[in-house]
Amino acid sequence: MQSAWFYRCVWGCLLAAGLFSPTTSFGGEPPPDFQLGLLSHPGANWNPRPGGLSRLAWELRKRTSIAVDLKEAAVAPESEALFNHPFLIWQGDRGFPPLSDVGIANLRQHLKMGGTLLVDLSDGQINGPFDLAVRRELRRVFPEQSFKRIPSDHVLYKSFYLLNRHGGRVPTRAHLEGIFVENRLAVIHYANDLAGAISRDKFGQWLYDIAVAEDRTREITFRLGINMVMYALCLTYKEDQVHIPFILQRRK
Repeated sequence: MQSAWFYRCVWGCLLAAGLFSPTTSFGGEPPPDFQLGLLSHPGANWNPRPGGLSRLAWELRKRTSIAVDLKEAAVAPESEALFNHPFLIWQGDRGFPPLSDVGIANLRQHLKMGGTLLVDLSDGQINGPFDLAVRRELRRVFPEQSFKRIPSDHVLYKSFYLLNRHGGRVPTRAHLEGIFVENRLAVIHYANDLAGAISRDKFGQWLYDIAVAEDRTREITFRLGINMVMYALCLTYKEDQVHIPFILQRRK
């Protein structure tokens, strides 16, 4: 499973840099080679923003040429399918019962092997019922670790776009927090309801209002989501100074 993730990393970096495009090499629509994984578990409202992640996948495919599946996969923590998804999203807006020991062990192995987990607070409440339940479970996954503020110069903010804002449906927090495993950002804690900011209904209408700078905030949210995926696929990609000219050109 580690080798499969290595090849995903190389593949994602080539696509992001524009060095390879599956649509031009094979012709037609490429088969998906990446799919967002949405954690699902009994007793939880684990998909409160059903119109969000598919929209992020669509923007990811359009902007980066990654052949991403436009439908996210629901993945139980106890399932071996967990390891097919290097980028997992944990959404919710209420508390939930503890995960099984198998689920905790799988999450620990997934994150230690190089996987990335985004915790997206759909209710936008730090220390709310969902947040407290997630923190409880992550203490079981990494008893010696705790959330820390992600530095503003972290590679996450320049993995595809150069960013200094965070977007979201609600302005709960102006920074990101995370859990680092061997100096690698393994868990990203997002308090502003990322999926809610980019959710559309079947007619293409935004599902939730944003009070301030609506269009700009949604765009920043898309960019941050894409950065998170690119970081998950490529890890330290663009951390080296050799990539700075490319980043600046992208930003223009």
